[in-house]
Amino acid sequence: MNQEDYIVRAMGADRQLRLFAVTSRNLVERAREIHNTSPVATAALGRLLTAGSMMGSMMKGDKDVLTLQIQCGGPIGGLTVTADAQANVKGYVKEPNVILPPNAKGKLDVAGAVGPGFLNVIRDIGMKEPYNGQTHLVSGEIAEDLTYYYATSEQIPSSVGLGVLIDKDNHVKQAGGFIIQVMPFAEDTVIDRLEATLKEMHSVTQLQEQGMSPEDMLEYLMGDLGVEITDRVPTQYHCNCSKDRVSKAIASIGRKDLEEMIADGEPIEVNCSFCGSHYKFDTEDLQKLLQQ
Repeated sequence: MNQEDYIVRAMGADRQLRLFAVTSRNLVERAREIHNTSPVATAALGRLLTAGSMMGSMMKGDKDVLTLQIQCGGPIGGLTVTADAQANVKGYVKEPNVILPPNAKGKLDVAGAVGPGFLNVIRDIGMKEPYNGQTHLVSGEIAEDLTYYYATSEQIPSSVGLGVLIDKDNHVKQAGGFIIQVMPFAEDTVIDRLEATLKEMHSVTQLQEQGMSPEDMLEYLMGDLGVEITDRVPTQYHCNCSKDRVSKAIASIGRKDLEEMIADGEPIEVNCSFCGSHYKFDTEDLQKLLQQ
């Protein structure tokens, strides 16, 4: 089960549909290891990471950064995922140990953990101000919330499917997803066919359990509408924090606060929310930052 995570980018139905599909088991399992998440928190964070990997790969500029934030009233407290244009993703959940009984279908109750709230999509593409789109959560299941976001905030009719399957020892057995976007010139017959397929389809993780790759998933979704694969992109859980980056963040808090920290005479420790790395700064380190 050590198959590498990767994204397939493609077009369907004579370029009337823009397609993305991903297998993301390893990156979701890495997030579970880092944050020691409960099964329902793993499923929620895993879905958002999976979406983030595909949405990151859609960005044009090498230095573009995408942030997906869920602010919610459920016991999970909120989720944040960041992705870059190379499909490196990282994320965290506010309450990683949340435990809930299964939902009415006997599945992990992601919607119950998330509850009501908002989805924020922030794109930093090097302009003065990042682009920020916000929509309310329609279900808390994440895939439906992203489908709604695309339709209302970006006016792109889309279908988003996301899945995370947890095995009996709480490890990630399968994870993946797809995003289908309808081009403005798409014919009604193509849209009708797609809607009919989506209505009947098995879940993403059921398809993966049958041995389907991202390519197979797109073939299954398109049927005889046809798929034209444009490229394959590796994706991974990757945090780019470093002592240097943390130093810059501390230096930016202002001279007065730095002087107070130094006067306290105690070392400070900064923890990265995304990967759990600890960075210690003693008074000598803080003095150096003050002199910069």
